[in-house]
Amino acid sequence: MKINFQKIDHVQICIPIGEEEKGRAFYCDILGLKEIKRPESIKHIGGFWLEMANINLHIGTEKMEGKSKRHPAFEVKNINEVKSYLINKGVKVKEDAEIPGISRFSFYDFWDNRIELIEKLF
Repeated sequence: MKINFQKIDHVQICIPIGEEEKGRAFYCDILGLKEIKRPESIKHIGGFWLEMANINLHIGTEKMEGKSKRHPAFEVKNINEVKSYLINKGVKVKEDAEIPGISRFSFYDFWDNRIELIEKLF
């Protein structure tokens, strides 16, 4: 059987328990993402959901232990302008290895969650 994947529905990354307001400051205020309503049945577990492009970004809460390579990657336009904006906001930016035909870099939220941005050059 071949699984016919259609698109990314959502990506979940995590921040420490109890730091939702700091998370909203980063994701809503700095990145400009819109918070969306979560189902009542899971509101008690902490975190919040955001709308990003045509998918959802779920910010969960958990005990944070050690760094991870896990990350979502999002395609953007005007990647150099985005990078300059994030740097001017004091966001930690990392240059990633070159890939032919793609401009890319990663940035980190306050908890070292890596988010990669790419722009296709062709």
